[in-house]
Amino acid sequence: MLLGRYLHLLASRGGGRLDRSAYTLLSRIRAEGPMSIGGLSDAFGLDASTLNRQTAAMLRAGVVERIPDPEGGIARRFAITPEGERRLDSDRAENVNGLARLLDAWTPGEAAQLADSLGRLNRDIERLDGRPWPRD
Repeated sequence: MLLGRYLHLLASRGGGRLDRSAYTLLSRIRAEGPMSIGGLSDAFGLDASTLNRQTAAMLRAGVVERIPDPEGGIARRFAITPEGERRLDSDRAENVNGLARLLDAWTPGEAAQLADSLGRLNRDIERLDGRPWPRD
């Protein structure tokens, strides 16, 4: 929790960073492709009203756009815009660079052990929650 809460301390102080919910939603949309409110709700276990607020803010920021559902009907899906891709890539690079600074004094073995343990922790959380994160 501390890492997630204080990751901003590891990144540059420049403005324009995505808020945590936008970063998470954009990451999932990038991994799975355009998603509807229902799909996002299933993926995160959030109610539609919460997701409507979050996606409305993302639309205003220009990081997603609504597109027709390729399966038809009146539903719309959210797709990442080029601006959303740029900002997600920028934030991810800052996060990686910040973590690299944090782990600079760690041995390669210590860093690998942390990565392995965090991977296991994530997989166990996903197993208990029943909502795995899509991976390549």
